[in-house]
Amino acid sequence: MNGWQSWAAIAVFVATYALIISEKIHRVGAALGGAALMLAIGATDDESAFFSERSGVDWNVIFLLMGMMMIVGVLRKTGMFEYLAIWAVKRARARPFRVMVMLVVITAVVSALLDNVTTVLLVAPVTLLVCERLALSAAPFLIAEVFAANIGGLATLVGDPPNIIIASRAGLTFNDFLVHLAPLSALLVVVLVVLCRFLFRKSFVYDRSRAVEVMALEEREAIKDPRLLVQGLVVLALVVAGFVLHPVLHYEPSVVALLGAGLLVALSSVETGEVLGEVEWPTLAFFAGLFIMIGGLIETGVVSEISRSLADAIGDDELGGSMLLLGASAVLSGVVDNIPYVATMAPITADLVRNMSASGDHVMWWALAIGADLGGNATAIGASANVVVLGIAERNRQPISFWQFTKYGLVVTVVTVALSAGYVWLRYFALA
Repeated sequence: MNGWQSWAAIAVFVATYALIISEKIHRVGAALGGAALMLAIGATDDESAFFSERSGVDWNVIFLLMGMMMIVGVLRKTGMFEYLAIWAVKRARARPFRVMVMLVVITAVVSALLDNVTTVLLVAPVTLLVCERLALSAAPFLIAEVFAANIGGLATLVGDPPNIIIASRAGLTFNDFLVHLAPLSALLVVVLVVLCRFLFRKSFVYDRSRAVEVMALEEREAIKDPRLLVQGLVVLALVVAGFVLHPVLHYEPSVVALLGAGLLVALSSVETGEVLGEVEWPTLAFFAGLFIMIGGLIETGVVSEISRSLADAIGDDELGGSMLLLGASAVLSGVVDNIPYVATMAPITADLVRNMSASGDHVMWWALAIGADLGGNATAIGASANVVVLGIAERNRQPISFWQFTKYGLVVTVVTVALSAGYVWLRYFALA
């Protein structure tokens, strides 16, 4: 580590994290203040903070969010989300737990096909409308969907950004993720549904009068602008196709999202100012501040030192190493964003794989992916999807506090990581 700057960077990060947890300062102000201090103490500089691929602001994430927020903002004006909300409630017979199960399963499946951040941007508005119709608190439903998005994103190469990093470094294919991680993801979605039944049991209050009102609604009447809806869905389909065809087209998701947003704004009659007004600017600012702070930890060698200590502890023990890597990744991804964490750990994991007689099933890589993806559920800022949903909830005057999210997230993370450890042991060691 780089002397006093390393310790200063740790102090800034811990202090900022404490402020975010205490909520005495708004998380955006805390993150931007922490980023400013990282720059002031020289832990990072403008070049590293804004232009470095390894440790700076991840503009791919920022512009992916911006583009998808613009597309969702246009779709919101068509009445599509009201339509989907009424449809979902009617299919679930207006029973709150059935509604949650439906939304959780849909979120998990879509997160595997898209990425988890895009999915929550699409599902959250529907959830808010569903809860409004049924006079329910939206927080438990939104929190459950975040868990589902992070678990569903584990299943495929495109489901979560860390998976793309791992696939590139390890030479893994889309089918490799499907074969090795999709079964685990499906199992954990079932487990999540069971956990939700107990974690949020006090939220499943059935209001018969509200239910009767919703069941009498005709969802088609919610569509306000059919022409704009068709335009929006066509552009969204093209964007999704661009995400899926990334290995062929080689366009970053951020480029695809911005192209889609630009095309939709150009085709539609919606004012550009209105569309930009739908963007969650505070959420983007929070991400920028968080990326700069984590970049400071990387630039000063703090993250590398932690990673090397982990590598030393693992040695050439593949079973013990897999379990330690899985557990450590889950813990660290709950504290720092899993994208820079995986970017830092990927070359170290590659060295570990080379230094041991690996089984050929890429178990170390799967351990890294599982720990990083599932560990994001632990805290309110553990994954990008978490931060996005908290921003949406706050904007709609249904704020979710750090501890309100984290008290459920820790339970879900402990259970899912423990089951994943059993899955790794059984599949790659006990039955190998």
